[in-house]
Amino acid sequence: MDQQVPEEPVLTVPHSAASSAAEMLPDGLIAADSEGIVSSVNHRAEQMLGRRAAELVGHDIREVLPLETRNGESWWAMTDPWNGLRTRTGHREKLLQLPDGLELLVTARYLRAGRAGPLGAILLSLRDAEGRRRAELDHAALISTIAHELRSPLTGVKGFTSTLRRRWDQFSEEQRLTMLEAIDADADRLTRLITDLLDVSRIDSGRLRIHEVPLPTQDILARHVERHVAAGQDEQDFTITVAEGAEEIYADADRLDQVLSNLLENAVRHRAKSVTLDASPWSGPTGPGVMLSVSDDGTGIPAEQRRAVFSRFWHGPSGGGTGLGLYIVRGVVEVHGGWAEIDDAPGGGAVVRAFFPAEPS
Repeated sequence: MDQQVPEEPVLTVPHSAASSAAEMLPDGLIAADSEGIVSSVNHRAEQMLGRRAAELVGHDIREVLPLETRNGESWWAMTDPWNGLRTRTGHREKLLQLPDGLELLVTARYLRAGRAGPLGAILLSLRDAEGRRRAELDHAALISTIAHELRSPLTGVKGFTSTLRRRWDQFSEEQRLTMLEAIDADADRLTRLITDLLDVSRIDSGRLRIHEVPLPTQDILARHVERHVAAGQDEQDFTITVAEGAEEIYADADRLDQVLSNLLENAVRHRAKSVTLDASPWSGPTGPGVMLSVSDDGTGIPAEQRRAVFSRFWHGPSGGGTGLGLYIVRGVVEVHGGWAEIDDAPGGGAVVRAFFPAEPS
């Protein structure tokens, strides 16, 4: 008597269990049985497809979701999970589209009974491609802006060095010195831009490290003003006020210098005449700390533009700078546990406030 070999069981996905789990996912999820009949559609998939689950469940997945490649080829015909390789367990995320032009990022998973067993179920994970497309466009715009910012000083360096190399004897000592000073300034600009870009990368990846210590507020503010005075600014154009209770600020010394340098440079660039630096105690929902405020008497920033001020490569009406200063300011302050904002200055112009929490008790 021949011994019968039991058939290998086929995997199936219980409808209720699949539906309950699928509703917890942020992505769209569609499940189909071994014949390709849709058995489950989560709410996110309904939103993305603009169709109710009742219109999809019970129908062939190839008909209700006729996925195509960018070339218009049928994705189902190309992959064929029913007659294709039995060792295939799915497909990595791929950008596909529907006949109406809707683009989706699709990941496929094939459930099989054992290794190279028959197909038991199909799971499709759907993601909105618009978010990915926006991220790619932002990335391309970032690269384009960086290239532009780098090219300008490099062009100056290349132009002056080439001219000096070819025509050194034709220039006077004063002319040579002027060109060398321009090269030095462009080199400093490049160094500043590269440093800013590295800091942006650290902020974005959460790798910006700080070492907080109590620092004398008055001395730090005065030192930054002295730098601008030494560069040719009038000392009378700067006002420093340190209120009682704000004599010390708890922060990383180098990063605080970076914040104040960016804020003061921004204020000087946009002022009409004067710049005011103020430090005062402040307490809010997150606890006590010190509020640093740097204000100018320029034209100010319209309310509708203030959200963009702290974004990458933002330039005000006067232009200049790398456009990364306030983005770095906000990133550094937030790493300290504080926050930054921009508002109208009391006497006109704009004020940027940066809150640094007090030392933990």
